[in-house]
Amino acid sequence: MCVSVHLVIPALWPSGKTVARRLGDVIALATAAFAKLVKIWKSSISFKAKHKLFRSLVSSTLTYVCEKWTLLADRDRRIQAFENKCLRKLLRISYKDHVTNESVRELVVAYVDPQEPLLATVKRRKLAWFGHVTRHDSLSKTILQGAVEGKRRRGRQKKAWCDNIKEWTGMAMCELVRSASDRDAWRQKTDSSGLRSP
Repeated sequence: MCVSVHLVIPALWPSGKTVARRLGDVIALATAAFAKLVKIWKSSISFKAKHKLFRSLVSSTLTYVCEKWTLLADRDRRIQAFENKCLRKLLRISYKDHVTNESVRELVVAYVDPQEPLLATVKRRKLAWFGHVTRHDSLSKTILQGAVEGKRRRGRQKKAWCDNIKEWTGMAMCELVRSASDRDAWRQKTDSSGLRSP
């Protein structure tokens, strides 16, 4: 069986789009990639082989340029919902069967051993990119660590990209910069088990 999957992923998203709309576009692309492989999902090949194809052809589409996302609670749920929906189809589990998401993940572990959830992959890649930028003098570092003159607007402030990093590590910005300067220590932090569970 040979299935051809051709996806066009733009290198640069239109500047007018919000992160939520960009994430929606990426999920739509990943859904299209998953749909193109429906013959494989319905075939008799092993779940392990199907899962490998899912990780390489579908998950990679969803996590394209995920380092630039600012994650909010609703975006976390959308990523988790997409992954759970795909895993249920791979396992041929209908929502009518009333099987919980936790049970679905337990089945996946039973077939292919523990796997990093997509949301944890996004977090790990964001942390790794932060460390990379922090250790190199570049325009990205200037933008990431720079301050903008002016007054804060009234009301609740929008969550910034760095706010995710602070929340996941429990560290202030000055501590993050010092910690990220040590490549090996930062890599251990990004690969810590606490970040692998959404």
